Amino acid sequence: MSVATGSVPTITPRTEPALNDTITLTGFVATAPRHLVTSGGLPITSFRMATNARRFDKAKNSWVDGETNWYTINTYRQLAVNAAGAISKGDPVVVLGRLRIRDWENDKRQGTNIEVEADSLGHDLSFGTTSFTRSISSSLSSGAPAPAAGEGQGRASEEPAPPATDGNGWAIPGGDSGPAPVPEEGEHADSVPF
Repeated sequence: MSVATGSVPTITPRTEPALNDTITLTGFVATAPRHLVTSGGLPITSFRMATNARRFDKAKNSWVDGETNWYTINTYRQLAVNAAGAISKGDPVVVLGRLRIRDWENDKRQGTNIEVEADSLGHDLSFGTTSFTRSISSSLSSGAPAPAAGEGQGRASEEPAPPATDGNGWAIPGGDSGPAPVPEEGEHADSVPF
């Protein structure tokens, strides 16, 4: 490890084999997500996440919280844009991503950062409900957070665009398809191509 002067920490990757393990975490957003766009145009959103395991204590005949684990969650590109507009401090979330462990040291302290480079992120529906709003493709280039559900999209008065299909009823990946079709009342779900 290298030591930096002043109080700026020096972060050193561990010398052990790289951890490319995929990890799934459930917990709560512990800090307000921080969103920025690099000078190269890369959107990044990061936040701290707290997880803890609950277990049943037979002696107390009740559920008790285990120790809290803390992670820094980093999101990039469209996931970062969407996370900035959808995730808030205190939200219950599920994160799927790659684990990164880095040791750090400054002139007074040392420690370990545990980070997750998120591939997927969403609300934990065990605690409530949420609404899905498809990303607007122009938000990718601007780096601006995605609008909150129902904001500025006029969906209540507009009829959604029909899905782009290949002629056999299958949606074309990456096509400007809008939301998936919803069966009409009395219509069998198998009759709607997904």
